Amino acid sequence: MQSLRGGLQISCDPCGEQITALLRLDEEACTGCGLCVAACPGLAITIVDMAYSDTEATVDFPFEYLRLPEAGMEVEAVNRKGEVVCAGHIVSVKKPAAYANTAVVSMAIPKEAADEVRSIKRLEREVK
Repeated sequence: MQSLRGGLQISCDPCGEQITALLRLDEEACTGCGLCVAACPGLAITIVDMAYSDTEATVDFPFEYLRLPEAGMEVEAVNRKGEVVCAGHIVSVKKPAAYANTAVVSMAIPKEAADEVRSIKRLEREVK
């Protein structure tokens, strides 16, 4: 990622250096691997795939809560404010060692909600 000049400003200090410009994707360098989603210390990166199907898009997002969703699960998709936008279903949950204990969840949602949906409503923890 590289910063844009001008426009909206963000303040972020995850690495001891202040970043004050809005970041953007370097499309030429991106391979679509998703490592940035889990690696971002602010959990601020999502990947939206509008080509998933004719009617659905996928949103890949970081998830560090318990209980983790499971593939096939029906969930409530939420926006950045935590407000429910629509129903979604979990396509996959990835948690390899390279992701440093941050799961990356891929959720299918209606295409018309893709610009707004960024996560899921937290699931209730299982009681043992």
